[in-house]
Amino acid sequence: MERFGVILAAAGRSTRFMTEQNPLDAWHRLPPRKIYADLAGKPVWKHSADAFLSRSDIGQIVLVISPDDREAFQEQHRGQLALLGIDLVDGGAERVDSVERGLAALGPNITHVAVHDAARPLVTRDAIDRVFATAGEFGAAILATPIVGTIKRVQADDVIETTVPRDGLWEAQTPQVSRVDWLRDAFQKRGDRQPTDEAQLLQDAGYPVRVVLGDRTNLKITTADDLQFAGNLLPKASPSTKPRPLFDDDDDDDE
Repeated sequence: MERFGVILAAAGRSTRFMTEQNPLDAWHRLPPRKIYADLAGKPVWKHSADAFLSRSDIGQIVLVISPDDREAFQEQHRGQLALLGIDLVDGGAERVDSVERGLAALGPNITHVAVHDAARPLVTRDAIDRVFATAGEFGAAILATPIVGTIKRVQADDVIETTVPRDGLWEAQTPQVSRVDWLRDAFQKRGDRQPTDEAQLLQDAGYPVRVVLGDRTNLKITTADDLQFAGNLLPKASPSTKPRPLFDDDDDDDE
């Protein structure tokens, strides 16, 4: 039986997030990053975590944050992390480094790992069901949506170079899910490459990755406008699930 671990990637610098339009209120001591911004009464990262907390197939959740944020984050959320069973891990210089650190923190009972952007707070339970099922059957899968607009390749001087045929083009989302042994092997074969997501890392290592139709509401918050848009969508798009504490189903009691 599959046992999924979740890595919530939350160590980004949020350089495009316009913090002056987003007072952090209760989270004012934390850096002005998008994952700490208030969304319908709780921080963005907590919405993303809640999407996974109620699932019986989840064995572990790891939240990867910037090491610069750890002291303030623990001061404000230590009790909540302990109650929900979320492990906190320091991220690295790049996203791929942060994911690798999160992967190293997963316990031995985890068979599959789902990497999810903590800045995607509107992922639905149905979408998670679909991508988990496909990864469980085939080894690796990601959520994605087909490109519907006309795509232009533009030169440095803002002049259109060419129109790119959109046939077969999809925009990747998260969670991106794979067998743990596949992803660990892919990291061992990474070398000095800087893949932009786990699917690219797996492909470079020779592993096939399936695409599962995602929802267009599964947006990644990048700007203040995205945050406002997410707030408008939240009542309809957020999972209506009640979080539960996570417990390791290992019977070892040797700590």
